[in-house]
Formats: sequence, structure tokens, C-alpha cells
Amino acid sequence: MFPEVLAILLGRVPRMERAAVAGWRAAGLRDRLYPGLVPDPASQTSGQVLLGLDTAQTGVLDAFEGVAYEVGPLVLTDGRAVFAYLWKDLAEVTAQVWDPQAFSERHLDDYARRCAIWHARFTERS
Repeated sequence: MFPEVLAILLGRVPRMERAAVAGWRAAGLRDRLYPGLVPDPASQTSGQVLLGLDTAQTGVLDAFEGVAYEVGPLVLTDGRAVFAYLWKDLAEVTAQVWDPQAFSERHLDDYARRCAIWHARFTERS
């Protein structure tokens, strides 16, 4: 997740560490700008591990990711065990490998605005 999005959703940017996982791919999803982490034995993908989240912050991220993802365990290439949001509907997965740099350059500003709208609505309901 991008620091700009985390700041909107959590009110802060938690400490993050680079990580990689083998056997998984950050896949493009049909009609979506964001990726889904899906099993792919021939792939390895990298991302960030978020550290120091409290229960409330984890709850915000769970609500944001929604029912399309499930939280599941992964073992990183460095041996650490973590939990990640795993995409559930494999029928929505494309052959495209999601490109975070392209997303950042083309879509991040608009996506962050949409995240702010989501967060305002979430806060009103909570």
C-alpha cells in the first residue's frame, strides 16, 4: 500500500519494511486499478510489511479491503511469517502483472481522493 493511502486511511504512515514472497503474484484485476495477490508457483512478488498497527488500524484496513480479500498467512523469502490480504475471486485475475510505478504515475492522486471519500463515510458509520 502506498504511504499516501495509508496516511488517509490510518491518519499516519506506519513503519514499513520491504518484503518478497515466492509463489505469489501481484496480479492485475479485471476493471480495477488495484492488484490482487494470487497464487502463482512460477512468480515472486515484492511489497511492504506494515509494522506497529494497533487493533483499530487493522480494523480500518480490513474494512477498506472488504470481502473481496481474505487475510491469510504467507512465509516471506527471508523466512518471516506474516499475514496478507489475498484476492479471493480468481475469475477476476488477468495475466497482467500489476505495475506499482505505473499506478503511482497515472492513478495514485485520484485513487487517494477516492480513499479519502471512503474513509469519511467509514468514519461517519463507526
